[in-house]
Amino acid sequence: MSKRIVIALGGNALGNTLPEQAAAVKITARAIVDLIEDGNQVVVAHGNGPQVGIINNAMAALQKEDPSQGFTPLSVCGAMSQAYIGYDLQNAFREELLNRGICNMPVCSIVTQVEVDPADPAFENPTKPIGKFMTEAEAKAYQESTGNPVKEDAGRGWRRYVASPKPKHIIEAGAIRALTEDGHLVICCGGGGIPVYRTEKNHLKGAAAVIDKDFAAELLAEAVEADVLLILTEVEKAAIRFGKPDQQDLDRISLAEAARYAAEGQFGVGSMLPKVEAAMKFVRYNPSKKAIITSLDQAVQALEGRTGTVVTFA
Repeated sequence: MSKRIVIALGGNALGNTLPEQAAAVKITARAIVDLIEDGNQVVVAHGNGPQVGIINNAMAALQKEDPSQGFTPLSVCGAMSQAYIGYDLQNAFREELLNRGICNMPVCSIVTQVEVDPADPAFENPTKPIGKFMTEAEAKAYQESTGNPVKEDAGRGWRRYVASPKPKHIIEAGAIRALTEDGHLVICCGGGGIPVYRTEKNHLKGAAAVIDKDFAAELLAEAVEADVLLILTEVEKAAIRFGKPDQQDLDRISLAEAARYAAEGQFGVGSMLPKVEAAMKFVRYNPSKKAIITSLDQAVQALEGRTGTVVTFA
């Protein structure tokens, strides 16, 4: 039975460098087009972790070489990353579709803005590292000159840290939904979307923040009335007691079970927890639907109910 699926692509679907990305998107395209060939309608959201960092470093280097260029806001770096990731993805998708004889499906990427609350408590506690590693002296000088907060990153050096606020509204939701309903394969909400907030006269101002792509994908799934939120990551299933001798992979869990495991601290804060929380929010929003967490290469099997972690309302 045909389903409308919002897919959240993890970083392993894109690689860490330009050459890696060019190779990775071909594998990603095959997996996504498998779902389309089965009759499903797909909307794709994706991360941008290494890519936006590369762009941020490049623009900082440009400013150092030519101070007249000025500072490039993180929101602009996010927009750049959406465009160049979308460029690779849409070409890979189009090629794979045509190679399979699917010639009537337009593919497009949308530079997507996502509204956040400037009063979100996340802005008081930046948690996402971005950009190059620095020595402590370099980091403190950088913070003094820019006002951007810095912290030590797991003993590897000092980096700039930015907030990770929750998404409230996808500005381009109407366009995304219209294109989806018209049969387009839409790539959007790259890197969680460009975080923006409203100022006077309906102006949208970019925020120095990074939105978690799983939460943005969940909001996207609500906006397009998806049947399934499919979160693709590096593992086939979520697990409790992860990495321990008694690790237990999770097949099908209810909203209540997922909430209990999350409260117990069973899911990694920077890895599996946001995926589970996004899945929980989606099924809470619409109890008749489901969210699935699995790996890219198991996407079809998971949708058929043969693997993956399925999160349902009850």
